[in-house]
Amino acid sequence: MSDDTIQGIARVDPRAHRPAWMRAGQWLAATRAGVAIHRRVGAPLDALLVRVTGGRASLAMGAAPVVVLISTGARSGRRRETVLQYFTDADDVILIASNYGGPGHPSWYYNLKAHPECQLQTGSRGGRFVAREAYDAHRERLFALAVQLYRGYGSYAKRTQGTRRIRVLRLTPA
Repeated sequence: MSDDTIQGIARVDPRAHRPAWMRAGQWLAATRAGVAIHRRVGAPLDALLVRVTGGRASLAMGAAPVVVLISTGARSGRRRETVLQYFTDADDVILIASNYGGPGHPSWYYNLKAHPECQLQTGSRGGRFVAREAYDAHRERLFALAVQLYRGYGSYAKRTQGTRRIRVLRLTPA
């Protein structure tokens, strides 16, 4: 493991300055229309593109750090692959279970709760991790960092207020 990766996953500082084109793309993606387009078209196409190219290409095109989460289905026990945005904190990878601010948690969250052992991959690099949920002040600190990475998380939290709390997961190398 080198200093710039965690099990082959590039370190991402959510506080780092982002170029104007990246901030503009993230602003657009955080709008209701952007969310709807990404959910219905972008995410399924991105999953296909990542699979076909072995993770060498993604629709994010550098605008957002993405990783492929390989988990075990909570009910089916089948292998599941999900392309997710992430950032790092110390020697762990952080995932936000926002589900675009929808009323329920995403499927991959339940998969990790039932089977915390998983894999993360970017291209041919990656490794095994164990997921655990962050709580209380630790969760608040990580969620604030997530909003610095992608302001859409703040909008998603407002949409879920009163219905559910967006979960934050910390994945530690196995």
